[in-house]
Amino acid sequence: MSDSGRPVGDGGRSAGDGVRRLRAGRRTVEVHRPDKVLFPAGADGREYTKGDLAAYYRSVAAFMLPQLRGRPLMLERHPDGVDGPRFMQKNTPEHYPEWITRVEVAKEDGTVLHTVCDDVATLLYLADQACITLHRWPARGGRVDRPDLMIFDLDPSGDDFQAVREAARQLGELLDEVRLPSALMTTGSRGLHVVVPLNGRHGFDEVRAFARDAADLLAAEHPDRLTTAARKKDRGGRLYLDVQRNGYAQTAVAPFTVRARPGAPVAMPLTWAQLDDPGLGPRRWTIADAVEQARTEPWSGVSTRGRALGPARRRLDALRG
Repeated sequence: MSDSGRPVGDGGRSAGDGVRRLRAGRRTVEVHRPDKVLFPAGADGREYTKGDLAAYYRSVAAFMLPQLRGRPLMLERHPDGVDGPRFMQKNTPEHYPEWITRVEVAKEDGTVLHTVCDDVATLLYLADQACITLHRWPARGGRVDRPDLMIFDLDPSGDDFQAVREAARQLGELLDEVRLPSALMTTGSRGLHVVVPLNGRHGFDEVRAFARDAADLLAAEHPDRLTTAARKKDRGGRLYLDVQRNGYAQTAVAPFTVRARPGAPVAMPLTWAQLDDPGLGPRRWTIADAVEQARTEPWSGVSTRGRALGPARRRLDALRG
C-alpha cells in the first residue's frame, strides 16, 4: 500500500453520507463535504473544492513531508473558503486525533502545543479541517531554539515581479560570495523566498542578525530599489527585504503549500535557472499542475547539510568593510 495514500472503495468519490474516505498508509482519513468550493476561479477559470485540496496534498506528500517533519506549524484555516473568515491556529485542538504529532514550545506566558505534520494522514486530516496553508517554523521540535533555516522574504510594494527577480539574483550572488548555498521558492502570493539551510548550531538572534546585515548591505548598494524598512510608509515603493521570519516563534509558508487565493496557487520550489523563465510569476503554479514541477525536484542540487554561519559571517563582515 502506497505511503502517499489512495482512495478507498469508491475510487475517491464521495459516499452517500457526503464523506470521501482516503487511505493513507495504515489509516483511513475522512474528508467531509469534499465538494465544498474553497477557491473561487482564478486565471485558469477553475474553482477548486476541499476534495481537490486533499487530492493535491496527497499527491505532493512525498515531496512536501521532508520539508515539514518535526517542525511546529501554524495552520491557516478557511472553513468557508478563501472568501470567508480566516483562522490562524497555533494550539492543537483537543479533538484532533491522538496519532497526530504535537510539540510543546515555550512562549512568554506559558506554552503552545503546535501541530506537527509527519505523515500523509496528518496532511489529509488538515485538509479536511480546511487548513489551506501550512506555515512552518525554521527550527524543529527537538531544538526549537536552534533554527536550521534562514529565510529572506522578497516582498514587492506592488505586483512588479521584475523587481523581485532582480532582488533575488542580487541576494543569490551575495550568498554565493559568502559561500552559503541557497534555494529559491515562489510564495504563491506576490514575491519569492530565498532559503538557506543551516547546521542548527546557532540561535535565532545570531541567524536574524546575519540575515539583517546581509539585507542591509544589499539595500545600501541599491537604495533606490531595495529597503529593509519594516514600516510600509518608509519604503517609498521599494522592494522590502524582510528578515523578520528568522525570529523565535516566527513562521514562513512551507514549500508546496497552497495559498488562500482564487485559483489555489502553490508556494513552489524553483531552481535558480528558472528565475530567467519569462513565464515565471509568484503564482505560476496551482494545485492543477504543481505536482509536475515537484517531480523535477528543483531543490535536489541544494546541499542537505546545512552550513555554519561563522565562516560566512567573517566573509560578510569583510564585504561590509
